[in-house]
Amino acid sequence: MSTPAPSPLLRRGGWSPITLSSEAMVAVLCVYWALTANRAFLVNARAALGADQGTVLVALVGLLALLHFLLVAPFMGRAWGRGLLAVLVGVAAIASHFVLALGAALDPDMLRNAMRTQWTEARELFTPSLLLHTLVQAVPAWWFLSQARIAPRTGGWARAAGRRLLWWGAALLAFLVLLFSIYQPLSSLMRNHKALRYQIVPAAPLWSAPRSLFNEAKEARRVRQPIGLDAQAGPSWAQAERPRVLVLVVGETVRAANWGPHTTLDGTLRNTAPLTGALPELALFPLVRTCGTHTESSLPCMFAPVGRRDYDEDRIRGQQSLLHVLQRAGVTVRWRDNQSGCKGVCDGLGQEMVGDLGVDPSLCKNGTCLDDALLHGLEADLAKAATGKGTQIWVLHMLGNHGPAYHRRVPAGATPFQPFCAKDDLGRCSRQEIVNAYDNALRHTDALLDTLWRRLQAAPGVDTAMLFIPDHGESLGERGIYLHGLPYAVAPREQTEVPMLLGLSEGFAKARGWTLDCVKGLPAKTPDPQHDHLFHTLLTLLDVKTALYDPQWDLMRPCQR
Repeated sequence: MSTPAPSPLLRRGGWSPITLSSEAMVAVLCVYWALTANRAFLVNARAALGADQGTVLVALVGLLALLHFLLVAPFMGRAWGRGLLAVLVGVAAIASHFVLALGAALDPDMLRNAMRTQWTEARELFTPSLLLHTLVQAVPAWWFLSQARIAPRTGGWARAAGRRLLWWGAALLAFLVLLFSIYQPLSSLMRNHKALRYQIVPAAPLWSAPRSLFNEAKEARRVRQPIGLDAQAGPSWAQAERPRVLVLVVGETVRAANWGPHTTLDGTLRNTAPLTGALPELALFPLVRTCGTHTESSLPCMFAPVGRRDYDEDRIRGQQSLLHVLQRAGVTVRWRDNQSGCKGVCDGLGQEMVGDLGVDPSLCKNGTCLDDALLHGLEADLAKAATGKGTQIWVLHMLGNHGPAYHRRVPAGATPFQPFCAKDDLGRCSRQEIVNAYDNALRHTDALLDTLWRRLQAAPGVDTAMLFIPDHGESLGERGIYLHGLPYAVAPREQTEVPMLLGLSEGFAKARGWTLDCVKGLPAKTPDPQHDHLFHTLLTLLDVKTALYDPQWDLMRPCQR
């Protein structure tokens, strides 16, 4: 590795830069990462271990430093070793911000979801706090790298290799000694708090990023296997007097805890869904368990025959979705998106992005549109449907309550809950302001669903239905966690519990042989609704017959005659 000349500033100052071996340079940075970039990990570990476990916490600091040394030191015999360290300093600074500020766990699914997020959404995370945190943490380490000298090698290549091996072996021995000295509390900690391992920086993103890229490449080459080849229209199709349209609204980031009447942090009673809540014909399922904690995993799972109850990501991503089965039976399928795409659910079926529809420019700003744009041309579409025959499903994929910029999800003035966080940087707002901004966005979702339902009800010549179901929930500061995307096994209930709304017009219910009273009573007859119910319930709602149908997972079963 080449040795840069000391800076002129240092020479004029009358003192010489420190001369270190490459191994010592790595060791200094690893200790620095353990003490700075891993603050969130150490704070969470201390909370889990208890205040009387100070010795274990000190040992954890040593393990963090030694772990990173073992990972990085083997690469320091290369000319680009100093450059690699500079990159890792930046990675550690950026990653630690998200772990510290949002309680994020940087697992492969989280990074994969981030890679597939549209820039218009992702840029909301690039806040002044991120820049400041990165500079404060990275600049001292970058300065150290730029000024420290690497001691020249002596004794030839073999001696240098032996010295590096000695350093690495000593680090491994120290790591094992520390590991076994606290093995019992550490194993319990990692077993009961699995998300902690993905808060170790920069090791977690270094482990997760290659796996995410590998999974992306594998999926790009994958050909989805057909399912439901036996799908066919049920008997009600031939008997139908009018065409049928079911609008499936896939909500984004709507947690059950904040939908409808609930108590705020200060004890005030608040209602975020007064409009849909006042519609007696809508059936509210107040708590539905989700397939995942972020769109990338939850959306494909929702449209799979077997979802969370027998979860197999490779199988889900390797097969066609419910929408392909419906189309195979003759259902007309449309997907309209105001988010980051259908995640493979509508592959080959086509999708409309709201930005390409020629919507009212006032609804869009900086490449992001309000969900109002999803209703563009709705009356004309319903009128056209009324002139035809058959059954249709229109899927509206909302941007909804996607954080952190909750205030951007509502039009100006639609902010009944004050004061609200009007910044993309949640760290600059109080928790109550963040909750108010989130609840304002929920209130707007309620207004949109109310508008949609009333238009469906008023549409002449067509029988209509509406089903609203979000893909996952959201954390709003509970246990210091914000946003969503934690590994499902350790995710808090705020991220895995959502509401659901179902409404059928009188004509739609009659054509299927159901009474509206039975439909409205379904929530009381379903003790544990889940995303897993969606596949089989939609088959019944649209009267599509296939061997994939499992009546045990059909929410409409109590109304079947």
